[in-house]
Amino acid sequence: MTQPRYTPLALSLPATVPFVGPETQERQQGAPFVARLGANESVFGPSPRAIEAMADTGIWMYGDPENYDLRNALADHHGVAPENIVVGEGIDGLLGYLVRLFVGHRDAVVTSDGAYPTFNYHVAGFGGILHKVPYRGDHEDLDALFTKAAKVEAKLVYLANPDNPMGSWHMGADIVSAMEKLPTGCLLVLDEAYVECAPEGTAAPINAGDPRVIRMRTFSKVYGMAGARVGYAIAAPGLISAFNKVRNHFGMNRAAQAGALAALQDAEWLEQVQAKITDARDRIGQIARENGLEALPSATNFVAIDCGRDGAFAKAVLEALVARGIFVRMPFVAPQNRCIRVSCGAVSDLDLFAAALPEALAVARGG
Repeated sequence: MTQPRYTPLALSLPATVPFVGPETQERQQGAPFVARLGANESVFGPSPRAIEAMADTGIWMYGDPENYDLRNALADHHGVAPENIVVGEGIDGLLGYLVRLFVGHRDAVVTSDGAYPTFNYHVAGFGGILHKVPYRGDHEDLDALFTKAAKVEAKLVYLANPDNPMGSWHMGADIVSAMEKLPTGCLLVLDEAYVECAPEGTAAPINAGDPRVIRMRTFSKVYGMAGARVGYAIAAPGLISAFNKVRNHFGMNRAAQAGALAALQDAEWLEQVQAKITDARDRIGQIARENGLEALPSATNFVAIDCGRDGAFAKAVLEALVARGIFVRMPFVAPQNRCIRVSCGAVSDLDLFAAALPEALAVARGG
């Protein structure tokens, strides 16, 4: 044997990642970003209790493979049973396990065109076929998603609420009503990564035992622990137990488990961060208006700013911001790619963005 014998599927896939990280861009530019406003992390950081708990952890020990303490705390937090909770390496890791459980060669999966690309990456990696529907008015289209799922006999349909990359949202009751059109045998993958940033009533009032849906949550956003990689899912016990067939049982490191447990217990810190996110969204909107742009309504820890033209112009604005040390991102698919996406930052971060944006717009306009 002179070459590794990859599977035909592996040979057909590109060696890529869904996102180009800011660190990669910094290496390419030979300089660090002065404001990191593209990855939707929380610059406000985790609870001091979480920091202390992680620092005090005996990291020489493996983490509990059952995530017992964290699962029980999450169950209490949501008023469900521990059997309704699975913990994993961020929502990204859980999506990978979920797709592995459901998707085989040419199985149909439905998502929105331009929605979170890591889900698509996992589907491709297990040989599934993605069917996409367009956004409607910068919102994921519930009726179109579920109608397409019925048409193609999809095993999974993905919906983020609130949505990334647009920051839009549906009220939870509307999702429940729309689920009447979800075809039998199709599982709704409801990604609620940003729901702690959203207005009251955004979280869908779905019973944890409902076999039609799995809800994904994370400590990466409002809880400020993106680097720790802690996510969890809420679903019927049968589906939760199925994760034990495929998950990495030692995938959760001990410090991450301890930090998430402490963060969950610090409601005061969570409220402070939620208030800072609200203030930052208002400031980003103000900066947009001062430059003749429109900030779209957001229920997340970022704001999509409509640059007023097409994707090529928005990309030129983004590249000019990056050249000035401001890391932001943009949607991938038209017409949403007329926007740039700016994460909520500290006052100093947004001051730098406010100073750079007029220059970036001038460059994009050829001025």
